[in-house]
Amino acid sequence: MKRTNAISAIILLVVMAGCGGGGKQPTDDIITVDVRKSYPKKELILQDCFDVEYIQLETTDEFLVRANNLVIGQEIIIDFDTRSRDITVFDRNGNGLRKINRRGQGPGEHISVFGMALDQDADEMFVLDVQGKKVFVYDLFGTFKRILDYGEKAAPLMGLRDNSFRRIYNFDQNNLICYHGDPVLWEDEGKYTFWLMSKQDGSVTAIQIPYQEKKMVSILTVNASGSSRIAEPNNHYNHFTVFNGNGWLLTEPSSDTVYLFQPDYRMVPFIARTPSIQSMEPEVFLFPNAVSGSYVFMQTVKRVYDFTANTGFPRTDLMYDSRENALFEYVMYNDDYAVRKPLNLYQQLDEFTIVNSDEIAFLQRLQAFELVEAYEKGELKGRLKEIAAELDPEDNAIIMVAKHKK
Repeated sequence: MKRTNAISAIILLVVMAGCGGGGKQPTDDIITVDVRKSYPKKELILQDCFDVEYIQLETTDEFLVRANNLVIGQEIIIDFDTRSRDITVFDRNGNGLRKINRRGQGPGEHISVFGMALDQDADEMFVLDVQGKKVFVYDLFGTFKRILDYGEKAAPLMGLRDNSFRRIYNFDQNNLICYHGDPVLWEDEGKYTFWLMSKQDGSVTAIQIPYQEKKMVSILTVNASGSSRIAEPNNHYNHFTVFNGNGWLLTEPSSDTVYLFQPDYRMVPFIARTPSIQSMEPEVFLFPNAVSGSYVFMQTVKRVYDFTANTGFPRTDLMYDSRENALFEYVMYNDDYAVRKPLNLYQQLDEFTIVNSDEIAFLQRLQAFELVEAYEKGELKGRLKEIAAELDPEDNAIIMVAKHKK
């Protein structure tokens, strides 16, 4: 624990001091967002904001995937299925290479596959087993290398009820960056949302983001009989960790500041929201989604829900343009569609959008049968039309890769 406390203390001091340096967004140019305000509306074209690539995943009896959960590296793509526990490896062009399944309770086998991270420099993939509170490390052919047993190490700081991580990402040569979970529903949970985990022994370090009182995004209601219901705003669409090309944007919903956590462990204020989340009722949360060139995309989520109608958590899509030093409410269109229909950056893959390549801002899965139907209706153009012309409705999904503009 000495290592954990020491690094956490350094990180906290950097946050409180507000030190800058090295980030794309200088400290004195911190973005300020009034979450109550209405901003001018602007229409955007996807290709003007991002460099767009389409990857067609090879479809055979062996390489048939749901494409719900993807990890993309510089040279390979990994699809992992949380149901079957199949790990399917494609090359960067979408050609199938191999299928791996290490499900089980024997040596080197995992119970569940909840998340993955890829370190292509070390030719290692990290499989998050939530049930076992472990991370299993394999080479890219599925050969077992080691276990990172973080459960007991993290328990003293993660709370009594749940000490499992929900997401893991490749941070640097020595560490994974981990996300504990959505804002907690239980009073006995720990107060830290983000962590570093050693790739060698699973030791963990809490990343401390200061706040006054823990705020829940989810809503818990208990009726007269004592039964409870929970409403959650599809938080896999709202990203608490976002890679911006020069570090990770960390969103602690209880804090009024989104920080850029840099490779040298310095934390720089990146976005400040107003009014304070601590003063709002109901709360309006702010989540960044993607950064590309001069654009920072984000979304507000209002914490209200009608349990009778099963509707709630209204959202507003916002974009900051550093060239104009201004905020806008935006709608975005993909220029490869002849028929204009809004593209939602938050509705990406069904479950998790997992990106490990420094070049990628976000992904979207385009179902083959939907593209074939759109092609037959004359609704496509450009590269997407060329791809759809050769598709079978039963083919694997096409993955749209939106990359950071340089």
